[in-house]
Amino acid sequence: MKCHALAGGLCLLASFVAPALADDAAEIRMRLHNWAEDFSAGRADAACGLFSKDLVSDIQGQGEAGYETRCKLISKVMHDPARKFRYAADVKEVIVEGDLAVVRLQWTLTISPGDETSTESGLDVFRKEADGVWRIVRFMAFENP
Repeated sequence: MKCHALAGGLCLLASFVAPALADDAAEIRMRLHNWAEDFSAGRADAACGLFSKDLVSDIQGQGEAGYETRCKLISKVMHDPARKFRYAADVKEVIVEGDLAVVRLQWTLTISPGDETSTESGLDVFRKEADGVWRIVRFMAFENP
């Protein structure tokens, strides 16, 4: 009897946890979608809000950078008078475990004029920070051939 009661309790607990994880994954997907919109609209402060102040990032050809360096680069690109940069995200997978989440995704960058496009695959690690907001603490990106 005790085993069945325990199993029932675990099932009840799982019924509360599974939707919470699904909500977290949906929130992370929405943050990535909003980032692409903010970036494409030139809203540097909003775009940098996706990143934790503890950020460590590694982009192929650019090397490792923290929050300040990455945000300065984003702002510089957004204010290029000769070109417009637009990003779109294709989120492949979101795995949430506690206050950490791992996201596998592909970014498509379009640069105008000329509508040059490139794609980058990436792996982002999010952390739910003290204010309850999911932010990227680590990411790696590399251009696809």
